[in-house]
Amino acid sequence: MTNHRRIVITGIGLTSPNGNTLAEYRANLLKGVSGVVWFETRYMGKVLAGVCNYDPLKHQLKKEVRRGTRAGSIAIYCSQDAMADSKLDFPALDKSRIGVYLGITEHGNVETENEIFNISQYNYDTKFWSHHHNPRTVANSPAGEVTLNMGITGPHYTIGAACAAGNAGLIQGVQMLLLDEVDVAVAGGVSESIHTFGIFASFASQGALASHADPARASRPFDRDRNGIVCSEGGCVFILERLDHAEARGARIYGEVVGYHMNSDASDFVLPNAQRHIECMQAALKRAGIGPQDIDIVSTHATATPLGDIQECLALRAVFADCPKTHFNNTKSFIGHAMGAAGALELAGNLPSFDDGIVHPTINVDHLDPQCEVPNLVLNSPQKLARVDYILNNSSGMLGINSVVVVKRI
Repeated sequence: MTNHRRIVITGIGLTSPNGNTLAEYRANLLKGVSGVVWFETRYMGKVLAGVCNYDPLKHQLKKEVRRGTRAGSIAIYCSQDAMADSKLDFPALDKSRIGVYLGITEHGNVETENEIFNISQYNYDTKFWSHHHNPRTVANSPAGEVTLNMGITGPHYTIGAACAAGNAGLIQGVQMLLLDEVDVAVAGGVSESIHTFGIFASFASQGALASHADPARASRPFDRDRNGIVCSEGGCVFILERLDHAEARGARIYGEVVGYHMNSDASDFVLPNAQRHIECMQAALKRAGIGPQDIDIVSTHATATPLGDIQECLALRAVFADCPKTHFNNTKSFIGHAMGAAGALELAGNLPSFDDGIVHPTINVDHLDPQCEVPNLVLNSPQKLARVDYILNNSSGMLGINSVVVVKRI
């Protein structure tokens, strides 16, 4: 394969509940710092949530923040920081050859709930309904807001892929570069989900909303006493370009995207299907041209639901049955489930392992569930490896959608 057909990550911008830069985020993952707090939400009072504290005025005016959406603001913050991190000469780039591809779990719920609440204060008189509602709630809004903010005239759209969306946005960017549709891809995932009470109420009605007296210990994937999801907001955007272009300009390269795959369970609205997850990982490994024994770190999807974690572990044990050097971790134990941003944030949190050789742990595991036992599951403290060459990033979501990305050290 020529270097023109090899796609690399050269910039990362993010906001997570425990960090607003990759350096801060990574440091807190290694120190065991959670980003989960008590959060006041309409009709339900205090709930547990991962809340971001980025500065929306870093790249936007106050009137632009008011006009747009929370998801769009997160997307702009991450995209601008990612572009700056890439050190591309942005003013000199052909803006028509830049594409914006952002994964989302849902969009428009926050704005619609807010508008309904607002008109409820006026006896539901719809003349008080905002004329900004339509552009705020179209599905492409988060990606479109990035193009408006940055003056990008190439293609933009969001990829609705439930909680597999962070990987899906990255995959879309890779594919568009391979098809020569763009020269630079702004790709990843975003979520503003905590600003709608509906997501909390829905998970609560399913018996899948986490509860704990201590917010920092609420998200407990793989623990025997886990009791559900901590909903979070966040975003992570990668700058993707071709390897030959990156090398020619002396870019820092975080890693090469060498494998990916997406598939569907076709079996249940909510419960993951272990066999389909196995097939998705195997297909991504095949595209990468490697075997499971070559993977050093598997970033797991586990959300701390009783059945979901077990299904993923069934798949992990099957694929990595005889892989003594493969280690497993989970990022949601720190920040909760950032929905459409989850896969992108989880990959970003592990990419520095190529440089420092450290696997960040899964925290809050006091009693490992026997049904979630996986060899080399890194628990509660970081683990140093001799070398990290390949990372596999797992994501899955409702309606049975799975996405896997494999990234190589370069």
